[in-house]
Amino acid sequence: KEKSLEATATGRARIPYFCSGCPHNVSTNVPEGSRALAGIGCHYMALWMDRSTATFTHMGAEGASWIGQAPFTDTEHVFVNIGDGTYYHSGILAIRAAVAAGVNITYKILYNDAVAMTGGQPMDGPLDVPMITQQVRAEGVERVAVVSDEPHKYPIGSDFAHGVTFHHRDDFDEVQRGIRSVKGVSVLIFDQTCAAEKRRRRKRGTLHDPQVRAFINEAVCEGCGDCGIVSNCVAIAPVETEIGRKRTIDQSACNKDYTCIKGFCPAFVSVHGGELKKPVAIGQVPFEALPDPIIPQAAEPYAIVVAGIGGSGVVTIGAVLAMAAHLENKGVSILDVAGLAQKNGAVYSHIRIADDPDNLHAVRISAGGAKVLIGCDMVTAGGQETLGKLRHGYSRAVVNAHRVMNAEFTRDADLEFPEDGFRNALATATGEDALNFVNATQLALKLLGDSIAANMLLVGFAYQKGLLPLSAEAIERALELNGVAVDFNRQAFNWGRRAAHDGAAVERIAGSEPAAGDEGLEEDTLGFVTRRIKDLTLYQNAAYARRFADLTDRVRAREADVVKGKSGLSDAVAKSYFKLLAYKDEYEVARLYSDGAFTQQLSRHFDGPFTLSFHMAPPLIAGRDVRTGELQKSQFGPWMMTAFRWLAKFKGLRGSPFDIFGFSTERRMERRLIVEYEAVVKELLAGLSPDNHALAREIAALPLRIRGFGHVKEANRKLAKDCEQRLMADF
Repeated sequence: KEKSLEATATGRARIPYFCSGCPHNVSTNVPEGSRALAGIGCHYMALWMDRSTATFTHMGAEGASWIGQAPFTDTEHVFVNIGDGTYYHSGILAIRAAVAAGVNITYKILYNDAVAMTGGQPMDGPLDVPMITQQVRAEGVERVAVVSDEPHKYPIGSDFAHGVTFHHRDDFDEVQRGIRSVKGVSVLIFDQTCAAEKRRRRKRGTLHDPQVRAFINEAVCEGCGDCGIVSNCVAIAPVETEIGRKRTIDQSACNKDYTCIKGFCPAFVSVHGGELKKPVAIGQVPFEALPDPIIPQAAEPYAIVVAGIGGSGVVTIGAVLAMAAHLENKGVSILDVAGLAQKNGAVYSHIRIADDPDNLHAVRISAGGAKVLIGCDMVTAGGQETLGKLRHGYSRAVVNAHRVMNAEFTRDADLEFPEDGFRNALATATGEDALNFVNATQLALKLLGDSIAANMLLVGFAYQKGLLPLSAEAIERALELNGVAVDFNRQAFNWGRRAAHDGAAVERIAGSEPAAGDEGLEEDTLGFVTRRIKDLTLYQNAAYARRFADLTDRVRAREADVVKGKSGLSDAVAKSYFKLLAYKDEYEVARLYSDGAFTQQLSRHFDGPFTLSFHMAPPLIAGRDVRTGELQKSQFGPWMMTAFRWLAKFKGLRGSPFDIFGFSTERRMERRLIVEYEAVVKELLAGLSPDNHALAREIAALPLRIRGFGHVKEANRKLAKDCEQRLMADF
């Protein structure tokens, strides 16, 4: 919460981050106890993350600083990251210097097949992985290893240097642990194509597009966030429910890296085949003829700011509007402020249009000079960079109301989205009447089947509101000249116009549901308890549900007696006690897959024939990691659905002497937590007063932090119990 408030208060925009599926996400990791150095390239962003990465240097000197530092530190070895483009340009000089100095260092060369940091251009000069191995061996490097997501792809006879070893990226940590003991200079080549470039090539049809999608069973999901930690993927989005935050995968943003599946959670399945469900004949839906808006004049330069997330088409919007102005013989200037935007960072497009080109004297829009803001992302639109371009009573804004979490959400499962702060900041900058929020992402998904249409939908909305000094004909002609998904973008533009003209009608056509977190999630405690009694009856039986009802009734009565007019403690106990009682053991996971709700969830997202595979670590048969001792997930076929249906029928054995799963350490811990919580609640009720009510509520809510499965849940349990011990002492 403090992070969210800080972001709002400082106007901090989006911080660039590794793309979902980015090879840097893996290659910049170092083993526990190791240190890394950064250079110039995408891997510079590792400095902002939990990658034990310190300092950076200019291109061509990667790791050279270690030559001077090594004699004066107890650290015996470091890793240094370097990209293939930098390596070819001048980085090999640093490797040569390190070899000459004889320092203990491992160069991790990322061969990602593109100049990823500046837009995916082809790398200068001829270079491939075998050539790199030969070059570094010739420089005197003795130990060379190659790690790849496809280690068997190299053809027989490839001209690798002698002694090179090959490994799968799943073994990357183990390889690093071995190589850091090598004296002198070693090289580890990580061979994986840039995720952003893969995405581009798949769209263009030049790269195979796997017909496999990762999918999350929302009912099984605990919201622990381990999938985000292992994958660093921003396509994993939060879903707010009345029993807590869950996770979903934004299929429009997914790069099909599948690393998220490795999160220690049985909620992940792979969907093989099938297609994402498309809107049914949405383009054929009749809609009234749209009136032409009043086109604003551009006798004086008309300034438009477009703000959004890199990779979502912000620069394309600028190009389309600029071409439309050119087609109408108007003067136009455009400035794209991209930086590291394609890495989930902020991107801005400054567009200035004038009837007379001679009136355009500057490209960048000055402070308070923007006539219109098209905010494709609320965070970027509400950031300091954008707000500074707006002026109350002069500027108008059209902003996407969809909440896209900052990249920090991949590491912080409880990160709050400060929506009110952004809305208030924008309203202050423009005035309430000059600000329009449109749930463009949801409309794009419902109407066109892809969230990428959201930005062009906003353009259509702005046009229909009379905020663009261009004709619809010119904009549509510019889309045609752009030559990419012409009909799709034209439909998005027209749906935006329709949403501006009659938003309620468009919402009805789209069948849009309230956005997650809207009113409806927070209801009275009695209603929540009633629904959970039904859930617990299905979970076990009526007697088990009665146990839940009895305790929540006692808490509600005691709270009403001692602290009149407040129900925070009742709410916290109801949610926490339900979570502890409904722990997701093997029987419950089986029930949540086989009760029909999961099948309905799949049918809402996919069409056509498809098969499923499940990723789980059954404790009775799963292997363990030899280093950490943690259970390892395996993949199981479609037959698991039959197994789930049979296993769910044996839920009556739960907790009995015949429960073969109940003897595990995790199951014993879960049953113990229930008894311990009942004792804590009893103590809270005995000592409850108006003065300690807030503290009691905080203590009662602690079990909501105990999320996840296996070692993830155990780690969260320890943190929650440590906190409980301190707070109970205060109580």
